[in-house]
Amino acid sequence: MTMTETMRSPASLVVLVSGTGSNLVALLRACQDPAYGARVAGVVADKPCQGIEHARAAGVPAAVVAMEDYAARANWDEALALAVGEHDPDLVVCAGFMRILGPGFLNRFPGRIINTHPSLLPDFPGAHAVRDALAAGATRAGATVFWVDEGVDTGAHIAQVEVPVLPDDDEASLTERIKAAETPQLIETISRLVRQEDRA
Repeated sequence: MTMTETMRSPASLVVLVSGTGSNLVALLRACQDPAYGARVAGVVADKPCQGIEHARAAGVPAAVVAMEDYAARANWDEALALAVGEHDPDLVVCAGFMRILGPGFLNRFPGRIINTHPSLLPDFPGAHAVRDALAAGATRAGATVFWVDEGVDTGAHIAQVEVPVLPDDDEASLTERIKAAETPQLIETISRLVRQEDRA
């Protein structure tokens, strides 16, 4: 995948969220610096969540597109794409978004969707990466920023950061240490992408 050939300055970001929005908060903070090169134009969630509240508190347009409000998955994909498309994004950032994006959405924003995942992909894809890493006796964990494709955490990697698994780690402690490394990696990676310093 590749970025679009030209990108506005600042680049327009739409962030997809499902939960607390901790990565969104960090991104909103980063975008306050004009030198960062991007702005959050909109936030879209698949359910009411703290991420939406953070967006509204920051004065960023926010919308909820709940899957249960649609008769078929394809209809939800289309509605989600319409909600995101209203903001004409240069980059779509999945930040704790817990839904798989279908072809109807992916085809609307080709080469413009990134995600972050709490493992060193291709190890431990899916919704329980930290739990799976501990169950497998892994000695290292981390986070991966990648281009989203139709698979589950299978897209081309953009950046990775490694976090050691400590002998006394449980799911909560390892998750927190991964988050501490994952968030700055995501913020830095977005800055590189909007400046078109990276290619995937």
